[in-house]
Amino acid sequence: MTARPPGRVYFPEKRGEWMQQTITLGGKKQARRAYGFDEVALVPSALGVDPRDVDTGWQLGKHRFRIPIIAAALDAAVHPCLAAEMSRLGGFAVLNGDGLQSRYDDADAVLQQIADAPSEGIIQTIQRLYSEPIQDELVAKRVREIKARNGFCAVSATPPTAERIASAAIKAGADVFVIASQVATARYDSTHHAGLDMAAFCRSAPIPVVVGNCVTTQGALELMEAGAAAVLVGVGPGAICTTRRVLGLGVPQVTAIADCALARDMFQERTGAYVPVIADGGMRTGGDIAKAIAAGADALMLGSTIAASAEAPARGYSWGMSSGSADLPRGTRIQTPVMGTLEEILLGPAHKDDGTMNLVGALRLAMASCGAHTLREMQEAELIVAPQIGTEGKSQQRAQGVGQGR
Repeated sequence: MTARPPGRVYFPEKRGEWMQQTITLGGKKQARRAYGFDEVALVPSALGVDPRDVDTGWQLGKHRFRIPIIAAALDAAVHPCLAAEMSRLGGFAVLNGDGLQSRYDDADAVLQQIADAPSEGIIQTIQRLYSEPIQDELVAKRVREIKARNGFCAVSATPPTAERIASAAIKAGADVFVIASQVATARYDSTHHAGLDMAAFCRSAPIPVVVGNCVTTQGALELMEAGAAAVLVGVGPGAICTTRRVLGLGVPQVTAIADCALARDMFQERTGAYVPVIADGGMRTGGDIAKAIAAGADALMLGSTIAASAEAPARGYSWGMSSGSADLPRGTRIQTPVMGTLEEILLGPAHKDDGTMNLVGALRLAMASCGAHTLREMQEAELIVAPQIGTEGKSQQRAQGVGQGR
């Protein structure tokens, strides 16, 4: 395969052609237009499908899941009880191996400290609590707690701790391991240390290894070539993430998902292997989830939405994972008032009108309206650029607060 020039998009139907979609910002600097969920809309199909005939299942390695929703590796969202409940409902949750559950035997008490802490100084409070060392035995204990509840167990770690946490988690019976960082790359350049050998790690792991996060075709393709069983897509779109503001990094999710889905299709064409693309962050409603699938995602990872469930451990709050830097915040704390049970949020019944409940039901109806029987077929649904789609003709709703959680 020829090298891919930066800033260009490859269209496989035009073999060998690199096509640029750029605007000039000024001087020699050019930029490509990118799109987020609020800027696009789904176009209904001429074929209608009975929503009861829609299949929302997807595959990760040898594992099959009934719904394409994963609970993100946030301490505010996931502990062993919630992980087991996510499994019962047809998805799965990722336990943060770098988090509080792996640092404190009584993690609930520490979660309460974060929930009770005043807003002033909350970043310093979180940084202090996450400075406690990780305990391998606690990693193994949490895995065993999830498995004892008949839950599917996924554990995450950042690259610096991945080998250590994976060893403890896999020995205890973890089903999937996730390597998560703000920006994941298969290659790493440093004059100080070699970093994690991603390809060697993926080859040696006896369970599927999901790697993220990425936002480009080239980045996703290299992670797939390194052996990732799936890739997480998204840099900075989440409600608690400060990456875009602090570092200026990020690509709007619709474009990021589509670019990484292109890498998946190219990789499958070349190798025959299908590597799922998991949209991570920026989705709040059933409509966002449907658009993410249409953009090319195979599954979705939700954080603060899960933290707003009655079963979540953080008591009405959500915050980012501990920072890789002692001097920079990786995320902020936000309030996530309890919306309902996890089952109501995912499968209904909904008792809010803003699209944040019965997410799978909304996805099923959107798929049916787009003529899609499966998620793969939904990936072929038509999307249009329509930045006013959410407000067109809705002045009375806005005036009365309808659909705004009131």
